[in-house]
Amino acid sequence: MKLKDFKVEQWMNENEGQAKYNLTDTCASSFSLQELLDMGELDPSSILLDYGEITGKKSLRQEILNLYQGKDPDQITTTNGCLEANTLVMDTLLEPQDHVITCVPGYQQFVSYPESLGCTVSLVHLDLAKDWSCSLDDFKNQITENTKLVILNNPNNPTGTLFLLPFLEELIAVCRKKGIYILCDEVYRDPEHLESISDLYERGISTSSLSKLFGLAGLRLGWVKGPRDVIQKINARRDYVMISTGELRDALGMIALQNKEKILQRTRTILQTNKGFLRSWLRAHPDFSCVIPKEGTVAFLQIHGMKDSESMAKRLLKEKGIFFVPGSCFDKEGYMRLGLGQDPENFQAGLKELALFLKSVKPL
Repeated sequence: MKLKDFKVEQWMNENEGQAKYNLTDTCASSFSLQELLDMGELDPSSILLDYGEITGKKSLRQEILNLYQGKDPDQITTTNGCLEANTLVMDTLLEPQDHVITCVPGYQQFVSYPESLGCTVSLVHLDLAKDWSCSLDDFKNQITENTKLVILNNPNNPTGTLFLLPFLEELIAVCRKKGIYILCDEVYRDPEHLESISDLYERGISTSSLSKLFGLAGLRLGWVKGPRDVIQKINARRDYVMISTGELRDALGMIALQNKEKILQRTRTILQTNKGFLRSWLRAHPDFSCVIPKEGTVAFLQIHGMKDSESMAKRLLKEKGIFFVPGSCFDKEGYMRLGLGQDPENFQAGLKELALFLKSVKPL
């Protein structure tokens, strides 16, 4: 199995620690351990550090299910973050010669990982002229006899594209006729505003975690929700790669999920504040443009005239401490990935510094 370098993650690993203004992180502003503990009544010293319930504590899985319509605990299993959830789904479903359809710009895992398994991958191109959207025909035209899986990220990373209920229902109708599974990475999904593919389709599989909207990436607590038979196969496979998430993680996850409304409202307030500032900032600085997404914590910021996003990102980080993932990591020049969930004061200060810097270095 040969895997291509994961460009986004390697860029983050190598450069994030140097940031003064992290304008690219896709998580909501992170909670400290003490802030999380203060939300509950847990004494962490009382937790037995054993494996715990292998597929996740049943009470935890029931709490996760409160984010969905379906409430069957046998349709959910826990993982080490959403990244592993996606990997387990693909490892379980896909075989060499299977065909996968996914969107670009998008998360590289959904292209490179199926390819490493011997699958062929067809790309649906999101169209900036249509606010980074696509049509049902874009998917239908890619379907072959070997199509096993359609992979979505809803909302999308890095564009913020939303796949709303009318589109999902049409896509499901097409996939149902062909017996095609739909895997939807919903790690940026606000359960109050967006339906889950696993609640809409009998072959729909959703993955998520506490990383993005919950601001708890360090917990590395994710999950898969899907058909019972798929979850059973994933649970058999996980014995080889992870065993369990463990008692400590499950206990801390319970606190977060029991306080989900408080946490998610905090995130919604941060996003509303940052998006409001971004709108006014864009009006004042015509060298930049951006489709501001209605949901999620990520957008794709265009810098007009920029031809080498990697060089610009390195220069911004070195000279101003402004950290971006360059568009080149998504094979899309002229853009930087913009995270919308960070502390508003830092977010605003970073964008102001960005505008001043660009003015000083023009022409690009």
